Amino acid sequence: MADSSGAVIAWTNPVRARLEAGEPVLALTLTTNNVELAAFAATLGFHFLWVEMEHSPITLETLRTIVLATRGLPAMVFARVPVVEYWTAKRVLDQGVSGVIFPFCSTPELAERAAHACKYPPHGRRGSGAGLATNSWPSPGIYYDSADSNVMTIAVIEERAAVESIDEIAATPGVDVLFIGTSDLSFSLGLRGRQDEPELQGAIDTVAAAAQRHGKFLGRPARSAAQVGEFRKQGFQLFQCTTELGLVAAGAREILEPLGINGIPGEQRSLY
Repeated sequence: MADSSGAVIAWTNPVRARLEAGEPVLALTLTTNNVELAAFAATLGFHFLWVEMEHSPITLETLRTIVLATRGLPAMVFARVPVVEYWTAKRVLDQGVSGVIFPFCSTPELAERAAHACKYPPHGRRGSGAGLATNSWPSPGIYYDSADSNVMTIAVIEERAAVESIDEIAATPGVDVLFIGTSDLSFSLGLRGRQDEPELQGAIDTVAAAAQRHGKFLGRPARSAAQVGEFRKQGFQLFQCTTELGLVAAGAREILEPLGINGIPGEQRSLY
């Protein structure tokens, strides 16, 4: 980004800026490889697009096209990688994403690996071959320093083992957000995904307290404005909202259900 004189202006990730200002951040989850939909979604008011590469068929090539298609639009592009490895993070960062979401950060070692994967030496171990990213970054002339300052590192806490080690995980330098994957955490606790169990709430409270102690931002899924308001009171700021398919389903129900027309029940509904 440059001013009228051509001087490079430092860019600040708007997601980071909102979190630091104490404001909520909402993400729309993308699970389909539809670039036109992604570009449209980036204009709807969500603060970032959570590109789901752990649980969907979205490929690296599609991710790159999404980055290009949304350049200059309000929503940032973050990617959830399949596993916590340097190479998975490197590949999405080099496409120009401004945040990486790491699943199953269940040990301090994995949290450290996630943080180091998103920073260049001497603060991390990211490789320097980011040619594509430099061509689509808001501050192309100063990419390396800008990326180190602006890329968000999100560690997903979704196993009992992570809760048991949460103080060490939360203390990891370079991890910006502790995101509680409440569904997987429920399964890990033997609760089969149920969200209204005291044991799950106790684990959530443990993670939230560690985030506060160590100055980390806190995130979790939220499916409605009411949930966002409720969770905000508990210290959460970053929210994974519905998927693009969820928005389609909600829109369809709004029109059809008052007319007595119902679709296939959720668990029986094919994505195609």
